[in-house]
Amino acid sequence: MDRYIAQELTLPFLFGVGAFSSIGISIGALFELIRRMTESGLSITLAAKIFLFKLPEFIVLALPMSTLLATMMTYSRFSSDSELIALQGAGVSIRRMVAPAIVLSLMMTGLTFFFNEMVTPTANYRAAITLERALNTARPPFQEHNIFYQEFQPSADNPNARKLKRQIYAQRFDGTTMYGLTILDFSQPGLNLVVSAESATWDFSKNHWNFNSGTIYSVAPDGSLRGIATFQTQELQLPRTPFDLARRNKKDTEMSIAEATRQLDLIRQGGDEKMIRLWEIRIHQKGALPFVCVVFGLVGSSLGVLAHRTSRATSFGISVVIIFGYYLLSFITNAMGEVGILSPVMAAWLPTLLGLSAGSYLLFKANR
Repeated sequence: MDRYIAQELTLPFLFGVGAFSSIGISIGALFELIRRMTESGLSITLAAKIFLFKLPEFIVLALPMSTLLATMMTYSRFSSDSELIALQGAGVSIRRMVAPAIVLSLMMTGLTFFFNEMVTPTANYRAAITLERALNTARPPFQEHNIFYQEFQPSADNPNARKLKRQIYAQRFDGTTMYGLTILDFSQPGLNLVVSAESATWDFSKNHWNFNSGTIYSVAPDGSLRGIATFQTQELQLPRTPFDLARRNKKDTEMSIAEATRQLDLIRQGGDEKMIRLWEIRIHQKGALPFVCVVFGLVGSSLGVLAHRTSRATSFGISVVIIFGYYLLSFITNAMGEVGILSPVMAAWLPTLLGLSAGSYLLFKANR
């Protein structure tokens, strides 16, 4: 029975992977590549290479959808052909019949996690670099201009509030040296510092900054000037974080969970709550995405069992509605997480938890 159900699940699953991947990559990459070929002279060879690099991203998105489509179609056909009734007459419970679908969804969860961690980030980065080099807009492995860094600290008046501790700005960065620096330092009670320097480098051996050709202005809280000191070279104990942030130039879709976590650790040192919350959501979403396969496998098989006399076209239509509803809910919870209504964990995992609850209820109802 398991082998028979697995064989029946395979064909619609493969159809779903092909269909959803084709739709996704056509909308998300192919049309843009065609535009680049006609407007920017991108060669067909490079376009095909970039297309292949982008493909894993859309396969990852197609795996949960294909799991839903396969389970929905297969169990709907079993129900309409009275095969479920025959199996129940032989003493097989609904939960036992659904077991192959759950095994399939768990396998797809593992495959999705593998693609999302080991394949997709590298492929996305290679696609971006290949396109930029082809268009002569290649980005260096660091941020070249206008590096901003803000560091916050708890307010003395209100421990729950945060105030600016330090702001660092650099006009240019060449990978090792920052140029045109301006630093506002509010970390010392009763005294504010303004540091202006021509350049600065990070000394890895001594863990401090070496500033060159600059001036330090000491300003009282009332705005009066306390003192001015010029220097040719000056060692300053400032955070290394601006240097590390400027050296990183990957998007979250080009990072694995480990890389994104290291990026989050850097951002946390600055205390920017909005950016911290955004990166926490992205990291949790990377962990939650593979489990969408379990949600869709459970929901699809349960609905398929409950549906009677449902055609393949109807099953496909219901699958599309469920997919749209799920990702709409994910978009809403993501927005609520970004504005602080939901915690990052709940913003990423709430759609999955609700989906698992709905699938479990439907399976319980079908089993009765």
